[in-house]
Amino acid sequence: MPKFFYIARDKKGEKRSGFEEGATPEEVISSLQSKDLLVISITTEAKGEIPSLSAEGAVRAKLRRKHGKVNSDDLVLFCRQLATLLGAGVTILKSLEIIKQQVASKQLYNVLADLQKKMEAGLSFHEAMSKHPRVFSELLVNLVESGEASGNLAVVLNRLAGYLERDAAFKRKIISALVYPLILLAACIAALLFMTVKIIPIFAEMFKSFNTELPALTKLLIAISAFIRGYFLFIIGGLFVVYWLFRKYISTKEGKRQFEQFLFSLPLFGEFFRAFIVERFTSEMSTLVESGVPILYSLEITEHSVNNLVLATIIHDIKEGVREGKPLSNPMEKSGFFDPMAVQMVAIGEEIGELSNMFKRLNAFYQEYVDTFLIRVTAMFEPIMLIFMGGIVGIIVVGIFLPIFQIAQIH
Repeated sequence: MPKFFYIARDKKGEKRSGFEEGATPEEVISSLQSKDLLVISITTEAKGEIPSLSAEGAVRAKLRRKHGKVNSDDLVLFCRQLATLLGAGVTILKSLEIIKQQVASKQLYNVLADLQKKMEAGLSFHEAMSKHPRVFSELLVNLVESGEASGNLAVVLNRLAGYLERDAAFKRKIISALVYPLILLAACIAALLFMTVKIIPIFAEMFKSFNTELPALTKLLIAISAFIRGYFLFIIGGLFVVYWLFRKYISTKEGKRQFEQFLFSLPLFGEFFRAFIVERFTSEMSTLVESGVPILYSLEITEHSVNNLVLATIIHDIKEGVREGKPLSNPMEKSGFFDPMAVQMVAIGEEIGELSNMFKRLNAFYQEYVDTFLIRVTAMFEPIMLIFMGGIVGIIVVGIFLPIFQIAQIH
């Protein structure tokens, strides 16, 4: 009976390796799994390595890689495929080899190849993933670590894929809702610039031959037009400098915090930004808690991945309160950041032991709130922009034709 060399992890996450006899690799995997070992790789004693791609397979893999960076769809597909393969008893290393041949992203192909190398060198799956923070977020890495420790990696990966799909769909909704208002705004600005730079100068030249005092409104329009045409490059350069300084300012910790506080304090839109950030928090917490991550560790992960300094500070305070033995709902209520409804639902979830489900329901509520808000704002934006555009055009038209009316009255 042939021998197979294996690398595995026990329930404590410690690395185990050695030789196991079996008629087939599947038989050896089943034997190791019965000993509560998570198989990382398994190879024949003779070869001692995973077979490489054939030349034809390498060409097919290269043809499939159509884009460079890793997008959300790539990560969702990766999680789904890996969960399916692990659920079928395929080792992680062999699963990565199979998936690597099918990925459409060049970057993900290279990352998977690097994961294989690092795991063959003895790192666990989540440790290898943590070496690529631009591809795998802290949330993903910690969930994978939880799956490895519990022996339910396939289940956790399926939950991860579901989380990524929901998150990507939510972002697409927001982008779709903002596209039309931005196009309309750009069209309005372009129309106003065209009238200011092209139309008004033509009439200004014509007015010179009138030899009469122009109305104040007409003088103002001509002066604005002359200023924009004379200093156009300086204006564009100034806008870029202001934008650069703004980006530089909010890249600092204090600058970002002050900007976030300003957004939250805006009338009407402040509640939207708050709901948007809380949606992110509830989405991550529901996924983490459902995957069996302890509440303190879940708060720790969310604190670093929520991407909002104001909420990150609040989560830190909540975490310290929970560490002192307080219920999660108490420091949430004390922060004043969360709605009373959210606090009460979390309190009920703690009492009945359904915290992950309560976070799911809250997440669905805040997603619905953000969707509804964007639909309403988009519906309001069009008439507001049309009225604004009509008012500006009306002022320009009146300013242009006032001198003509004066000349007509004189004659």
